[in-house]
Amino acid sequence: MDFLKKLGINAQNYGASTGLKWMNTENNGQFTIYSPADGKIIANVYKCSNEDYEQVITTAQTAFTSWRKLPAPNRGEIFRQIGNKLRDFKQPLGELVAYEMGKSLQEGLGEVQEMIDICDFAVGLSRQLDGSTLHSERPLHRMYDQYHPLGIVGVVSAFNFPVAVWAWNAMISAICGNVTVWKPSEKTPLTAIACQNIIQDVLRENELPEGIFSLVIGDGNVLGEGMLHDKRIPLMSVTGSTRVGRHAGTSVAARFGKSILELGGNNAIILTAQADLKIAIPGTVFGAVGTAGQRCTSTRRVIIHESIYQQVKEVLVKSYQGLKIGTPLDENNHVGPLIDQQAVEMFSEALTKVQTEGGKLLCGGEVLSGEGYESGCYVTPAIVEAANNFDMVQHETFAPILYLIKYSGDVHDAIAIQNDVVQGLSSAIFTDSLREAENFLSHWGSDCGIANVNIGTSGAEIGGAFGGEKETGGGRESGSDAWKAYMRRQTNTINYSTELPLAQGIKFDI
Repeated sequence: MDFLKKLGINAQNYGASTGLKWMNTENNGQFTIYSPADGKIIANVYKCSNEDYEQVITTAQTAFTSWRKLPAPNRGEIFRQIGNKLRDFKQPLGELVAYEMGKSLQEGLGEVQEMIDICDFAVGLSRQLDGSTLHSERPLHRMYDQYHPLGIVGVVSAFNFPVAVWAWNAMISAICGNVTVWKPSEKTPLTAIACQNIIQDVLRENELPEGIFSLVIGDGNVLGEGMLHDKRIPLMSVTGSTRVGRHAGTSVAARFGKSILELGGNNAIILTAQADLKIAIPGTVFGAVGTAGQRCTSTRRVIIHESIYQQVKEVLVKSYQGLKIGTPLDENNHVGPLIDQQAVEMFSEALTKVQTEGGKLLCGGEVLSGEGYESGCYVTPAIVEAANNFDMVQHETFAPILYLIKYSGDVHDAIAIQNDVVQGLSSAIFTDSLREAENFLSHWGSDCGIANVNIGTSGAEIGGAFGGEKETGGGRESGSDAWKAYMRRQTNTINYSTELPLAQGIKFDI
């Protein structure tokens, strides 16, 4: 395919890079990467060896000593150039995202646009890495806070956003003066290789050292595990399931490292009696079936007031029946494949279990076969009538299953149902009532890191901090002041008097 050639993806690809140089290890095994779109082999990737990993880490350590000294606005110029380079490769990289991961081409292009946007954000941030001046209780003293880079930031990304999540972390981390070592999902390593190929020209043109942006590809239980325990990596940013995040967080904490955890979501949309269904229905459908339900912000539950429940149910079922399912490279299709056969099995098992609990399957749930569906990864998105306390409803299934839950009473009853899960990533309410919206946004309202009014649960902008609460991990990435997580905070006090007054009025005369 033409986009593979443009991105430098070969039949055989190396699995470790220091940004300017690829390690040439070929004897540590390899991954064979299949497209969920058609089941065909895209390429092979050699796994990073222990020796490769050590070279990447030591090179990154050396790069940090010079990169942190470059003034932040000068670093911003590098990201302006990277953003422009990504603009040049937006179409082929978006096509690769769609083909390797399975999301629609429009979503693949949108993901690359997120990378471009975060580069632009980083350029602006390069002149806004501020601190705070504080008033000292001691005369002729000045006190202030400032932030310093940490060193190496390890990024472990998931298959569902194979490039954007890395960019959220790497661009913000690097504008702060850090260097990055990226371990992508072994299910989608080709997009990572493509990104490394794209940015290396910028690094060379600016005569920057190797090691600012590094890549290691290997098994999570070997390579990823090693990164979690590596004291040379002061911060680990991990995107994945709650199970993975719990292990990652405890492992990093055991060595007193820092972690940013972006984990599972069980996101709900509340439709009150005051909801405008003209916008609520499209927002719900896209949130539930976009990326075939494989977003951490995918809509899993719809909590519907009893007065509009039947109407909403009928309209949603009708909307699902009109979905076009097929190759993600065809922009006319709404839904592409799940990532692999294992994901299809989890989808089918979840539907079986929830029906055993008393759920009613309203539509969908089929595994498609035949022409156009040869990969075996295509399913019809499902809608299930359920109760919030069902075990399967309480858990996140990374697939297009939407649970309809009826509520009576007022908005507080709906909010209580929404919050009654262990995850706390994204949430939304559709209502034309100011009182309902403000209660939803209040500190007794949604307990999620993201709370939206009259838009869906997915599609976060890069300008806001992204992340959730409870078992979603509590981390924040991307915009706002999320940059502070990639820095170490320092409080400074300067005495410009000729005396030495002590705090709290302590006297110490000698």
